[in-house]
Amino acid sequence: MEKKIYQIKQDCDVISFLNGEGISYSYACKLLRNKDVRINEVKIKENQPIFAGDQLTVFLSEEIVSPQDIIKKWIVFEDDNIVVVNKGVGIEIEGKGGLCEKFKALAVHRLDRNTTGLVVMAKNKEAQNALTLAFKNHEVEKKYIAEVVGQTSYKNFRHNAFLLKNSQESLVKIFDKQVKGSVEISSIFTTLKSNPSSSIVECTLITGKTHQLRASLAHLGHPIIGDGKYGKNEDNKKFKQKFQRLHSTSLTFKQLPPPLSYLNGRTFKQFPEWYKQ
Repeated sequence: MEKKIYQIKQDCDVISFLNGEGISYSYACKLLRNKDVRINEVKIKENQPIFAGDQLTVFLSEEIVSPQDIIKKWIVFEDDNIVVVNKGVGIEIEGKGGLCEKFKALAVHRLDRNTTGLVVMAKNKEAQNALTLAFKNHEVEKKYIAEVVGQTSYKNFRHNAFLLKNSQESLVKIFDKQVKGSVEISSIFTTLKSNPSSSIVECTLITGKTHQLRASLAHLGHPIIGDGKYGKNEDNKKFKQKFQRLHSTSLTFKQLPPPLSYLNGRTFKQFPEWYKQ
């Protein structure tokens, strides 16, 4: 058995970190079940958040692959112009250690650090310009799934509201009527699964503003489970979630300009493990 000790440099969760170190999802779950993982010398038996400065100790009985091989597995689609990646929790799009650095690509849209799922990046300036224009003109359809608190019954429900951004506090507020400085937002919600405790909701962005889905669902009385900014601590503790269960599950390219016209009509999908379970 091999003992590995990791010094955590950024917040994430145990399974996502181990995936990035070349340990498969199934093997990471096995390690947790067998209590072969420790955080700061304390044994754990289920996935938990880990934070910068923590020490993670893992006792391995199987050979693992290199982190670079794992990064390649994040790729959903790639050609000479774009790369579509399934982003994990705790990963930035830009900046040191971000997706753009890892894939030597250019950003065209954003996902919050702890929102997972599909993100498209450009591999050259021409592709970046084309994608940026397409996003601006709403020619890229983005769908998400979220697990929210409580029972919902949305059926293609279009939620129109107004969003006011507070840059100093890094949060937004949602209003039913326009207030000074606010911008109009629109989202469509459809319930996929529901019970009295929680619901799985498909979310389609019509506009794409900062924290739009997270704040809108909280405004509607159904915050995303694990959302420390817009949810309630007691809910997150109840569901044992530290990171929002929000996943970018689908990207559809409707009408891209050259040189990306060949992608028109293509849809890429990826579902998170918590939805598959």
